[in-house]
Amino acid sequence: MFRRRVFTLLALGSVLLHESALALELDAPNPVEVSPSLITSGQPTPKALAGLGALGVQAVVYLAPSSVPDAVKNEPDLLARQGIEFVHIPIPFDAPAEAHVIAVSRALERLNDKRVLVHCQVNLRASTMVFLHRVLTLKEEPSRAYESVTRVWSPEGPWRTLVIEQLKKHKVGFQPL
Repeated sequence: MFRRRVFTLLALGSVLLHESALALELDAPNPVEVSPSLITSGQPTPKALAGLGALGVQAVVYLAPSSVPDAVKNEPDLLARQGIEFVHIPIPFDAPAEAHVIAVSRALERLNDKRVLVHCQVNLRASTMVFLHRVLTLKEEPSRAYESVTRVWSPEGPWRTLVIEQLKKHKVGFQPL
């Protein structure tokens, strides 16, 4: 259903190689660079995870349960060896809740001065939760923030319900596609 593709992340500023920007080819489904310090994607390969530290990635927020079939079982160890903080907020795909929105937003607020990769299996959980953080916490313009979601999917079922309920609760006048 989802293709694995190569995504080039330009690491600008603090991470330089031979006086030029360092690029990472993130082997993961549906990668989306939200900003130079925030990327969402599906599950990166072990090799891609092992290369994140060289790019200045300082934290990874993983949103799928560790029991999903394509989870990288040693992901926390791969990241710890590189000095990368690992935050695991398992969100059942069929039951996302406001508590998950709050947990993700708190983690991203705490990590706001770091380069962060937020991922799940195919970037459905990650893109949606990052959208809600950007709109509800960072007060970004919803239609602009939603572009990062629609590059991957249009939330449906419990995900669409969660988005609509959260936007309504926070009095954000935006209707997702």
